[in-house]
Amino acid sequence: MSQKNNEVWEWIKALIIAVLLAGGIRLFLFAPIVVDGESMMPTLEDHYRMIVNKIGYKIGEPERFDIIVFHATEDRDYIKRVIGLPGEHVAYKDDVLYINGKPVEEPFLEEAKKKADGPLTYDFTLEEVTGLDRVPEGHLFVLGDNRRFSKDSRIIGTISMDQVLGKTNIVYWPPSDFKIIK
Repeated sequence: MSQKNNEVWEWIKALIIAVLLAGGIRLFLFAPIVVDGESMMPTLEDHYRMIVNKIGYKIGEPERFDIIVFHATEDRDYIKRVIGLPGEHVAYKDDVLYINGKPVEEPFLEEAKKKADGPLTYDFTLEEVTGLDRVPEGHLFVLGDNRRFSKDSRIIGTISMDQVLGKTNIVYWPPSDFKIIK
């Protein structure tokens, strides 16, 4: 084989390895997602581009207030915030979240509450919206931050961990809005 053919073959191998690595990273570790809609405002704006961490929940458990991406339907993924964990009772009364009967602060909603003309969400209990008294094992109760305009567990029910793609908290586009959400 000539020097030139050898060099071409090395470039081809390098490109194949790069494509396989990129595909593997996207399939198993991290993936991009585009926020579609206003259900997570003011935390996430429509058309933000984010990175989904697919391995976080393979080695750890979701925590309250994590922002997750999950398969809502066969062809549609949703991005919402974890509110209720397995075994917990969830309720809202007078714009206050109650977990197992105790009030829980939601600091990410403070600005929205100040600007709102009325409550951010209607009063409800887990039983009223899902027919369950507790979030089942292996499931999560999720809500959008824009509670008035979010299709979430109040409508679609609890989310099985099998539906969860991963956690997201890095906005990378547009660059002027780059941030890591706590």
